[in-house]
Amino acid sequence: MPDAEASRWISTFLDARVADLGAARNTQLAYGRDLVDFADWLGRRGLGFAAAGREAVEDYLVHCDAQGLSKATRARRLSSIRQLFRFAFDEGWRADNPALRLTGPGRAQSLPKTLSEAEVTRLMDAARSRGRNLGDRLRDTALFELLYATGLRVSELVGLPVSAVRGDPRMILVRGKGDKERMVPLSSPARRALADWLAHRDATEDEARRAGHPPSRFLFPGDGREGHLTRQYFHSLVKDVAVLAGLSPARVTPHVLRHAFATHLLAHGADLRVIQTLLGHADLATTEIYTHVLDDHLTELVLTKHPLARKG
Repeated sequence: MPDAEASRWISTFLDARVADLGAARNTQLAYGRDLVDFADWLGRRGLGFAAAGREAVEDYLVHCDAQGLSKATRARRLSSIRQLFRFAFDEGWRADNPALRLTGPGRAQSLPKTLSEAEVTRLMDAARSRGRNLGDRLRDTALFELLYATGLRVSELVGLPVSAVRGDPRMILVRGKGDKERMVPLSSPARRALADWLAHRDATEDEARRAGHPPSRFLFPGDGREGHLTRQYFHSLVKDVAVLAGLSPARVTPHVLRHAFATHLLAHGADLRVIQTLLGHADLATTEIYTHVLDDHLTELVLTKHPLARKG
């Protein structure tokens, strides 16, 4: 565990990020874990944040590489360290920034994995039939229809308040990363699935209320600490549904369905800036990667379906 001084640096830095940037909770947790690991590594060498120099930061990055950490993880750790030392310099805790000119490993530029429209249809059919009882089947159908219709992040999906979908809306308000809000439209299948799930959910909540249990404010109540379905549970559910649909569970995650939402919209002519808004991307460059996915798909079509290609 970090010593008292290191803990104070980390907590003050993270609090400032929330105040200045509205940083999302999951981002905060990741930065906190990165800095705790760095503080522990420094502590074992008799160093702290106040005394660590550039060489110590470089040695730590070599240590991370030796542990077999991915490029993305190492890049994020260096980013966390850079921002901490920049904050310390601005606050006058240090007279220099030892990580100022360090370059990290960079992120591996990999294209998002996605699914075909036919595979998504198989997933939807499997979700409708998987559950042990009617309530599970209605909930699972609503989860999958809503995710594919909106491209929500899994944390946004499981944390949706029930008030967001009252009154059969055609659009719902979503609170995303950094507490930023956006409106996303609902497809007709998603609205039907939500109406069926809401009717069952409300009846179940009425019974619980009569038994003295407080009602849940979430669309998908759960036993997790937050009171809603956990991300871990939904991740496992997606894997189970993938197996039932005859798809490799290694290929299917909640985020892959988010990618499928974006890729299929783009393939059917949606504007890239519209997709950026729907996904809640701050930077259009993040959304542009889906054009490369589509380019790969079109290339494959030409090479496998064009009559001259088949003759070759």
